[in-house]
Amino acid sequence: MASIGQIIFGSMVFLIVVISGLIILILAIAFSVSQGIVNSRSPSTVGNLAEDVVLDCRFLSNSGNEQFSDVSITWLKDSLSGVVYEYKKKEAQLQGQNTQFKNRAELFSNAISMGNASLLLRNVKLEDEGVYRCSVSAPKVSGTTSVNLRVAAFSAPTFTRQSNGTLFAQAHKWFPQPEVRWLNQTGQLLNSSTKFTNNPAGTLQVASVLKVPVKDEDNYTCIIQNSLVTAISEANVTALASRWGHPYSTHVLQQY
Repeated sequence: MASIGQIIFGSMVFLIVVISGLIILILAIAFSVSQGIVNSRSPSTVGNLAEDVVLDCRFLSNSGNEQFSDVSITWLKDSLSGVVYEYKKKEAQLQGQNTQFKNRAELFSNAISMGNASLLLRNVKLEDEGVYRCSVSAPKVSGTTSVNLRVAAFSAPTFTRQSNGTLFAQAHKWFPQPEVRWLNQTGQLLNSSTKFTNNPAGTLQVASVLKVPVKDEDNYTCIIQNSLVTAISEANVTALASRWGHPYSTHVLQQY
């Protein structure tokens, strides 16, 4: 049978273990709170070939909205040596920048203090495709988030009415090769014919003809879609355009 001294000693050891565990738990919670949040509102982004794209990265302390005066930001790309962009001590640090991004990458310097670490990448190229990682270190904030950039080529079509009364849609650049569908204003699939022509830049020009004669005052929808992008454009046929051969209005309803 254990003596009173052994019981007291065992109880003290138990209390020490419990208190130590509580202290470690409290410190872990406090540490996690101090780290704040680093995330992206667009973790999967499609860039349009030869145009600019923004890779979104935001950071926020858990104490709420505040201005940050001491921020370090590093953008890296998986499987690529060097940095995409690095910012420390309130200025760019590009000594270790990979030559692929020279004069093409920059941050929104006026917005960094408000928690914006997004990267502007100019003149997107096919080789830019990949996973990018944004790491932020600031008072009460430390973390990394990733953005998967995929590159495509896409453009909304322009519409003209042919002499036989059919509609012709032409889009100057697409990649990968898309599918084209035409719908009437009730959503019915219409008969059409589409041809693709190679551009010097490696993209495709899309030319599609709606084979059924169109009606004045009706709307027709042309959907151009590949694995990365969907562009939905409307042709609004009016009697005035029909009479004078004016171009039909077009606007992109959705791209993603």
